Amino acid sequence: MRKLKNEELIRKSVAEFKAAEKLPLTLILDNIRSLNNIGSVFRTSDAFLVKKIYLCGITACPPHKDIHKTALGATENVNWEYAESALDVVKKLHKEGTSVWAIEQTEAATPLDQFQPNPNQAHAFVLGNEVHGVAQEVVTTCGQALEIPQFGTKHSLNISVATGIIVWDFFTKKKL
Repeated sequence: MRKLKNEELIRKSVAEFKAAEKLPLTLILDNIRSLNNIGSVFRTSDAFLVKKIYLCGITACPPHKDIHKTALGATENVNWEYAESALDVVKKLHKEGTSVWAIEQTEAATPLDQFQPNPNQAHAFVLGNEVHGVAQEVVTTCGQALEIPQFGTKHSLNISVATGIIVWDFFTKKKL
């Protein structure tokens, strides 16, 4: 078995990416500290044609060398917008008819393996700060939460890892 060279991989050009149908999924980053995590979210969003990313609060915006280091150019492809408040973005998306979910451990969280996206509705996932998670007022306003089941001794995942898991899960349930 031989590894494929980059030129053998069938990938979209930037123009093809921008014109392509997007996954009906928006990601909201709520006060993310790590520029590498932000870049990784962009790269995952590029891989699975995520519709948009909102960068909220202290979350840094491109262009920035540390975001670019992990995004590898995905900041040029993926639609993104800065918003001061994740809470305001959640309220706006609710008004537009989007199903908004906090990615958080809550009393009534839906385990990711039991989550079934509404086939006729856009969705948004809110991912929170590396230490404090999604702000409580944002969780409350979302009204629903998804939890990635975990079976070890730790109680959380890195945001870039969590993003990869939830986006892949959503992609397989909506596209395949």
